[in-house]
Amino acid sequence: MYPINEIFHSLQGEGYHTGMPAVFVRFSGCNLRCAFCDTLHQAHTMMTLQEIVDEVNRYRHAPLLVLTGGEPSLYIDEPFVAELKRQTGKVVAIETNGTRVLPSNLDWVTFSPKTGFDGGDAVPCVLEQCDELKVVYLGQDLKQYDGIHAAHRFLQPCFSVDETQCQANMKSCVDAVLNNPGWRLSLQIHRILNIR
Repeated sequence: MYPINEIFHSLQGEGYHTGMPAVFVRFSGCNLRCAFCDTLHQAHTMMTLQEIVDEVNRYRHAPLLVLTGGEPSLYIDEPFVAELKRQTGKVVAIETNGTRVLPSNLDWVTFSPKTGFDGGDAVPCVLEQCDELKVVYLGQDLKQYDGIHAAHRFLQPCFSVDETQCQANMKSCVDAVLNNPGWRLSLQIHRILNIR
């Protein structure tokens, strides 16, 4: 049984696959407690793997399946990923904080380290390689990510409900990308479009 916060169909709103139709399987529970987390971890339904597959298959035309959270690596393993692939035919991606070893049969790994944030340093990162490094930017020194091997590097401004703070975070992030050309800007277009 797996603690599932929600399963929904939308567009991937950030990072490399921005704009791609996807099914999101959001797990509850995390080994970190980041101040800006937007997952209600206490709200979840315990589901079997088959129940998850059946719900994902309601959206057969979406090519991408994103395991997110919370921290999905707390719950998944290679047989779980293999069964998702076999029964859905989708590309299986994960969004992870990088504090745990991942199953080797994932198709895409988005590593979003939370080091340097309030509540994000509770567990050290162990991931050293990923397809996509996506950093929530709040002015931290980017050199700390130099040792991570990533095909793609994205900086993403930290969202804030305070519009003035949100704009300041955006400007800081844009400036950082302009001054660090190895990085690209990632925006949360699902917030801009007001979709899930």
